[in-house]
Amino acid sequence: MMGLQVPLLKTQVGQPKPLGPSSVATDEWNFAVYAPDARALTLWLFQPDTEEPIAELAFAGRTGDIWHLAVSGIPAGTLYALAASGEDNPAQGLRFDAERLLIDPYCKRLNRPQRFQEHLYQQKSPLFISKGVLTETDFDWQGVAKPQVPAEQTIIYEAHVKGLTMLHPEVPEKLRGTYLGLCHPSIIKHLQQLGITSIQLLPVASFMSEPRLEAMQLTNYWGYNPVNFFAPDPRYQLTDAVTEFKTMVRTFHQHGIEVILDVVFNHSAEAGDDGPVLSFRGLANRQYYLFHNHADITDFQSYCNFTGCGNTLNVAQPVTQKLVMDALRYWLTEMQVDGFRFDLAVTLGREHKRFNPYAAFFQIIAQDPVISEAKLIAEPWDVGPFGYHLGQFPANWAELNDKCRDSFRAFWRGNKGSLAEFTTRLLGSRDIFQKHRMPASCSVNYLCYHDGFTLQDLVSYEQKHNWLNGEENRDGHGHNLSCNHGVEGPSRDAKVIALRFLHKRNLAATLLLSQGIVHWLGGDELSHTQRGNNNAYCQDNDISWLNWQLDSEQKDFLQFVQQLMALRKRYPCLQQLSLLDEQYQWHGDKHQVQWYLPSGELKQSHDWHDPERACCLFSIQNTRDGNTLLFVFNAAHHEQTISLPAGEWGLLFDTALDKGLLQAANRHHGQYQQPAFSISLWQLDAERSKPAASESKA
Repeated sequence: MMGLQVPLLKTQVGQPKPLGPSSVATDEWNFAVYAPDARALTLWLFQPDTEEPIAELAFAGRTGDIWHLAVSGIPAGTLYALAASGEDNPAQGLRFDAERLLIDPYCKRLNRPQRFQEHLYQQKSPLFISKGVLTETDFDWQGVAKPQVPAEQTIIYEAHVKGLTMLHPEVPEKLRGTYLGLCHPSIIKHLQQLGITSIQLLPVASFMSEPRLEAMQLTNYWGYNPVNFFAPDPRYQLTDAVTEFKTMVRTFHQHGIEVILDVVFNHSAEAGDDGPVLSFRGLANRQYYLFHNHADITDFQSYCNFTGCGNTLNVAQPVTQKLVMDALRYWLTEMQVDGFRFDLAVTLGREHKRFNPYAAFFQIIAQDPVISEAKLIAEPWDVGPFGYHLGQFPANWAELNDKCRDSFRAFWRGNKGSLAEFTTRLLGSRDIFQKHRMPASCSVNYLCYHDGFTLQDLVSYEQKHNWLNGEENRDGHGHNLSCNHGVEGPSRDAKVIALRFLHKRNLAATLLLSQGIVHWLGGDELSHTQRGNNNAYCQDNDISWLNWQLDSEQKDFLQFVQQLMALRKRYPCLQQLSLLDEQYQWHGDKHQVQWYLPSGELKQSHDWHDPERACCLFSIQNTRDGNTLLFVFNAAHHEQTISLPAGEWGLLFDTALDKGLLQAANRHHGQYQQPAFSISLWQLDAERSKPAASESKA
């Protein structure tokens, strides 16, 4: 690359803080970059439309490990990238190449999506790398405040920016698949009618598809391969990703909906030792990444791979830790999001390569006045050694409860001996999230996630069908606890269809009656199918895009889910169960749980150990006002005679009757025939159940 100079540009030494580009005046920018082992650093400036180079400027100042430079005369919209000079010695962890452009780790906006193009990469072409955009980011938030939904009232809707809107008939075509399309009135209306409180977006920070996928003409649709932690990905923009992302957040907040981001701070798109040099590796490879040791000597050509993606970011290293914290604060303050779901969060808590629940990462977050107030959700595992740590994160974190997922699936699939664990998961997994140490809202309960079967596929397939992913069906989880009801895949058999929708109603009702934060996979309410693909990470097509054209059965199921979410909000005991002996929280309503046998007798401890039992009853009574709900779960494939506790009970719904839709004034006392494979929910009519005056005197 030939050096170029533009006379109108003036350079000064600049300042080492803050890291990244910062606007000093109308046309003046300060650049500060961490590159401790570099011998020289260069700033490249480019035309905004053609990416034609217009200047190559050497960083004039260095303070400690930070290189810095101030440049005036830069027109708004100018593009920039970095180049670092130094020793190219992979054995020592030094990967410098002065001819290769790099993305600034603190870049806030990229001009285009980063894509791997083999020929451009091998040529070290300036056109290979995406460029940062130097422009002001003023935005009018119109005084809109964050919704601040309490944890116990949170119902999360997991969605993909593109997949949610690509096939929506009411979203204008030019907006489909964009940040602005996501906050279109038709989408807002759907989410509000559904009853969710928070939308959780698959990764929106800039990412790159793996070279392997590019070679197969596939793409990393989910986005779990970051190249930058600050810049929203331009794939989802019309013209300006930053402004359009802020517009989306503001619109959601105006309608009382939180925005939670799925963030990936455990690895980067630079992959293993033979991966591309994009940013971190070309500036500070030895500091940003974690390496294996052999005989107490660091092997800089052996990246730790606790993520399954070729590398692991060293979050225990101060500069990497600062990068992550700065990014979290940026998204919470500048972009105004409400919280984060941390992908493979165990990696972030590894110190000396082992997970530490008191790691510096968690301590810093706990004392940070901004980050500590956000919703923090951990995926409590990674793929490294001793990588499973459900229930071991700090009490102000929530955690994805995969045991809840598996227990709900196993119970309704008919697995024998699953009743005891099923009820434990239903009431908040207090064996994991101890009631005296943390609230039940630390448990994020879910049936399906983006990485697995959809709810429709869970009741339609017994085997994964991932052939289109190009890995001969080897990828994806094999332990799905699914059931196809006699036919693998689509069926026109009315009986099979009815059983599948009943199965879905049972699963959905179980989730929405459970204690903890509810996580709902976007599209499950629409009966979305991925045609048996339980790892559709590379399917940027109608396998992943939601279909909004519903038949009558699908519309009925959507209505059922809407009513269930409304029901959950109506009864406080479904949001936060606080038992009489609960020491974590003494204030507020207190509840008493009573367990029954179908005969109406109180359940005894030995009754829990019968592997043939597939039916359970329990009541939750508010000890202050006496309001009582009765829950009946019958996973047996035969009708069960239920003796209702004393009093008159109003049936709220039965998943086997009227497609599960809520009942109106359907009252019972005495016995009830609970249909096979179904759930019913009841409310005690306190007025009708009061004893007469003569009875009370007696």
